[in-house]
Amino acid sequence: MKSFTTILKTTLLASVLALSTTNVQADDFNRTASTITTSDNVQLYYKDWGPKDGEVVTFSHGWPLTSDSWESQMQFLADKGYRVIAHDRRGHGRSSQPWQGNDMDHYADDLKAVLDALKLDKVTLVGFSTGGGEVARYIGRHGTNRVNKVALVSAVTPLMVKTDTNPNGIEKDFFDGIRKASNDNRSQLYLDIASGPFFSFNREGAKVSQGLIQSFWRQGMLGGAKNTYDSIAAFSATDFRPDLAKIDVPTLVIHGDDDQVVPIEISGAVSAKLIKGARFIVYKGAPHGLADTHKDKLNQDLLNFLQEK
Repeated sequence: MKSFTTILKTTLLASVLALSTTNVQADDFNRTASTITTSDNVQLYYKDWGPKDGEVVTFSHGWPLTSDSWESQMQFLADKGYRVIAHDRRGHGRSSQPWQGNDMDHYADDLKAVLDALKLDKVTLVGFSTGGGEVARYIGRHGTNRVNKVALVSAVTPLMVKTDTNPNGIEKDFFDGIRKASNDNRSQLYLDIASGPFFSFNREGAKVSQGLIQSFWRQGMLGGAKNTYDSIAAFSATDFRPDLAKIDVPTLVIHGDDDQVVPIEISGAVSAKLIKGARFIVYKGAPHGLADTHKDKLNQDLLNFLQEK
């Protein structure tokens, strides 16, 4: 009797020979993930799911995560006929880890590079947390000619840090503490964030998911140490108020009222007022990471928003 190893080798060899004798065209494959190289030679990993003729929705992820954090929304909307695209931000996930350029201007230009490379138009831009800032800065720098709608989910807009013109913001010392923790032991930092405030697992009676904690940690540790460190300043100290003033397309703002990471009173509630005609939906009791904890509600709200004419 042939061993399992022998059978496996024979099967693999037959497969290779079959491929080598078949004239296979590149177009025969559905390309679901690839990379784009930016003008400053940064490779951006991206996912492109759903029918290629579907209405396009792009997703910009939060810190220190990757495009994987959007998988529930992407799969749901792709099944509904939408073409859904998400990239790993520079320095995060499977994208390059450049030493310089870890700031909102470059993040926004990278989003434009994705739209340019894939020749996308009439796009709905969806941004979570830091990704919400990325979307706002994209519009601030590049306008809304190619944008159909905008959705800001648990977004860091308009400005997180406390300044003379933003007296209700969070003290800079808090973000300095995150930077120190990132340098001291960022692996532990990510575990602490995920097991505590991000999903509100630190609340009494919370049903803790080790899977979500491990997924957050895994995504964070894929990013570069320098890139994720620099990104703390990008998401906390960037002033998006001028960018929000330029949004002139239908906009949905979604935020949880138990967001311990980006408090609703300094973010979603203010952004909704600064964006002309924005609709504001508050998720009662929802944490920052509501794309996971409240994914069914978020999926449906995004679908409803997309279907509105």
